[in-house]
Amino acid sequence: MPAWAEVESGAEEGSALDADSGLGVIGFTRYQRGAARPVAGEDVGYRFPLPAGANLVALNTPEHLLVYVAPEAAESLELDLADPASAQAVFELVATLDDEASHGGGRMSDEAGSKSLVVTSDPSVSVGAYTYIFFIEAGGRAYCAVQPAGLAAGAAPTEAAEAMGLDLGEGAGWCDGGTLVSAEDVAPAVEPGPFDRFLSSISHVDLSPLWVSLKTSFTALAITFVLGLLAAWRTMGTSSRLKGLLDSVFTIPMVLPPTVCGFLLLLLFGRATPVGRWLIEHGVSLVFTWEAAVISAVVVSFPLMYRTALGAFESLDAAMLDAARTLGWSEGRIFRRLMMPLAWPSIAAGTVLAFARAMGEFGCTLFFAGNYAGVTQTIPIAIYFEWMSGNTDVAIFWVVVVIALSFAVVLLINLYAARSQRYRMRGGIARGRARRRAPGVVASEGDRGGVVGADEDAEAGGDVLRIDREALRELLGEPAGGSGAGRHAADDASAHPKGGR
Repeated sequence: MPAWAEVESGAEEGSALDADSGLGVIGFTRYQRGAARPVAGEDVGYRFPLPAGANLVALNTPEHLLVYVAPEAAESLELDLADPASAQAVFELVATLDDEASHGGGRMSDEAGSKSLVVTSDPSVSVGAYTYIFFIEAGGRAYCAVQPAGLAAGAAPTEAAEAMGLDLGEGAGWCDGGTLVSAEDVAPAVEPGPFDRFLSSISHVDLSPLWVSLKTSFTALAITFVLGLLAAWRTMGTSSRLKGLLDSVFTIPMVLPPTVCGFLLLLLFGRATPVGRWLIEHGVSLVFTWEAAVISAVVVSFPLMYRTALGAFESLDAAMLDAARTLGWSEGRIFRRLMMPLAWPSIAAGTVLAFARAMGEFGCTLFFAGNYAGVTQTIPIAIYFEWMSGNTDVAIFWVVVVIALSFAVVLLINLYAARSQRYRMRGGIARGRARRRAPGVVASEGDRGGVVGADEDAEAGGDVLRIDREALRELLGEPAGGSGAGRHAADDASAHPKGGR
C-alpha cells in the first residue's frame, strides 16, 4: 500500500474513496466551532456535535492531528491502525474532505507538516492539559468533547476548567466527523438536476428556526405596537425639554449596536444583578429563554414603531385637533377617533418595518437569549451557526428564506402606500378640487368656511390645504346640519390654513 493513499474523485458530495486501500468515507461534516453549554443539563465540556452514524472523528489540536476510528469499524474493515501506511490512508481521506469543507479556513493538509499525526481506536486521548473524548452521548446525540486532563470522577468539566484557569476552547480548532466504510459502499457521483439539488438541500433542514422567528416576531410586534403608539402619543404632548429627553431614551436602541443592547440586557437581568436575583427568587428566569428572545426583539424594533408613529402624529393638522377639543372631546377620544385613523397609513408602514426588524434580529438575541434549537434559535442565528458548522447548503437555504420574507415585507409596504395614496386622491384632494370655486367667484353664505375664492388662496400663499367642514363633522360624528359650538368650531378651523391657529 502506498505511503500516501491516492484518493479518487467521482464520489458523491461529502464522500471520498481510495481504491488502493479499499476505504471510503461518507456523510462527512466539518464543525468550525464547538460550544461549552450543557446538553440537556449535562456538562460534557467543550463539545462538537457529530453526524448520525459517525465512526470517524478528526480533531485539530494545538500539537497533534488526532484521528479516531471506532474499534468495530476498524475490525469490520480489517484495518490495522498500527500500520503507518493504513493510518496515512485514513488521514488522506479525511484531509481531502476537510479541504473541500474548509471554505477558506484552516485545513488539515496544511497542518500536517507542523503537527504529528495520531490515528487511534482508543475512546479518549490525553495530550498536555486536555483530554479528548471522541464519542460521548448527551441529550440523545453523539459529541466529541474536550475536557481537562485528570478530571476527577463526577466533576463538571467546564467548572473544573474555570477553576484551573483553563480555556477548553483552545484545546481544539475544529472537528471533522464521518463514517468510514468500504470503498464499494461509496456511492458514485451523479449529477442531479436543479429540482433534485433543491430537494436534497432542504430535505434535512430543521424548520424550527422559522417557527421560532415567526412566533418571536409576532409576539414582539404586539408589544411594540402598543408601547410605540403610547410612547409617541405621550411624547407628543410633553414640553419641549422633556420631549427631547424622552425622544433620546426611546430612540437610542436604534443607534446602538445590537450586541450592546444584548449585553446591557444581560447585565440588567443576569443572575449576578439585583434585578436578576429578585426575579429568580420569585420564580422568573429570563436569561437564555424564549421570553428573552422576545424582549430582545422588542428592544430593537421599538424605536422604529415609535419614530414612525411620532412623525405621523406630528404631521396632523393642529387646528383640527383643537376643533375636536372645542367640542369637548377628551384626549383619549381624540387619539382613538382622530389621530389613529388619520395617521394609520404611516403607522401601518412602521408596524411592518418593526416586524421586519424583529425578524432579522441577531446580536441582541444571541447575547441575551442564546442559541437553543427549537427555543431561541431564530433564522439569523441559524444562518451563522450552520455556516460555522460547515453546513453551507443549510445556511444558503435560510438566506433565501430571509430574502423572500424581506421582499414580501417591502412589497407589502409599497402596495399599502400606493393604495393609501389612491384613496387620499379620490376622497380628499379630488373632493377639495370639486368644491373649489372658479377664479373671481365669491363664496355664498351657505358655503362659508368650506369654500374659498382664488383671491383668498392668493392671500394665503397659494394652493393651501383647507379643512372640509362637512367632512370634519362626519368624522367627528356630528349631525350633518350641525349647530352651535360645533358649527362655529368647524367654521373657525376651516378658515385657517393647515397648521394655523
